[in-house]
Order: sequence, then C-alpha cells, then structure tokens
Amino acid sequence: MSDKTSHDSDVSFIRALAELLNQNDLTELQVKRDYGENDSLNVRVSRAREVVQQVAMPQQSHPAPMAAAAPSPAAVPAAAANEDPASHPGAVTSPMVGTAYLQAEPGSPAFVTPGAQVKEGDTVLIIEAMKTMNQIPAPRSGTVKRILVEDGSPVEFGAPLMIIE
Repeated sequence: MSDKTSHDSDVSFIRALAELLNQNDLTELQVKRDYGENDSLNVRVSRAREVVQQVAMPQQSHPAPMAAAAPSPAAVPAAAANEDPASHPGAVTSPMVGTAYLQAEPGSPAFVTPGAQVKEGDTVLIIEAMKTMNQIPAPRSGTVKRILVEDGSPVEFGAPLMIIE
C-alpha cells in the first residue's frame, strides 16, 4: 500500500471513530490498529464534555421534606465539605460511563436514601450503559452518608456516586 493511500485510509478511519464517538455520546475512544510487524496506528479520540459537579444542599426557601433525618450541611466540618468525595474511603465509584438512576423506574421508591443501612451486595443504584441497565451493588455493608449524583444524571468511569460508611 502506498504511503498516500495509507494516510487517506488512516484519516478515514479516524473520522469514522470521531463519528462513532458523537453518535454514541462517548467522551473518549482509543484504538490500536496493527498493519504488520513494527507498523501500527494508535488513535485516541476524545472530546471535552462540560462536567457539572452538583452538591445536594437544601435551599432555604424550599426545605427538603426529609431535612430532619439528614445532617445539615452546616454540621459538616469545613475541611470535609471541601474534600474530594472520590478520595473518601467509603466512596462508591462508577464502574462505567453511563446514566445513573436512583430508582428502578420513574415513580418507584429510591434504592437507597441518606441514612439508609445497606448490606454488601444490595443494589444502591442502576447505571444505564449502551441501553443495558447495570445494577450497582454496595461494595460493603454500612450506612449511606451521601448520594453524590442526581437521578438521570450522566456519570463517568471512576466518578464518585455515593459515600457508604
């Protein structure tokens, strides 16, 4: 294959990967294409995605109905409020990219709420990835301290989902 033909083929391949990235709402794709001994193409296609980190705090004008059951944000020490939830030893992180759901279906009760006791293996939420609903089990027994994602929000691989202590 001539160098020009190889280059055109590689460019078409990369364009096809970029199109796949957009069509499937992915943030990154990495592929290695081997042509032969000592001849390969490594491609990593990614796109920036606006990441909005939301912290659930009751608003003063609209108090949460269960505010009495959950500790108030003022009770959390300032150092803990600024701490990265992913570095918390009780953090449950996302094993995949997808959409997080806190309940089995709209209108049904949530799998867990802050303050709930869970046993290792209990389903704490669902992540939809490629039209497949993946149950996410509690990695340990304990109490759900914080839920860090909203129902229906997109999650990245390794993103903290909740804190179980």
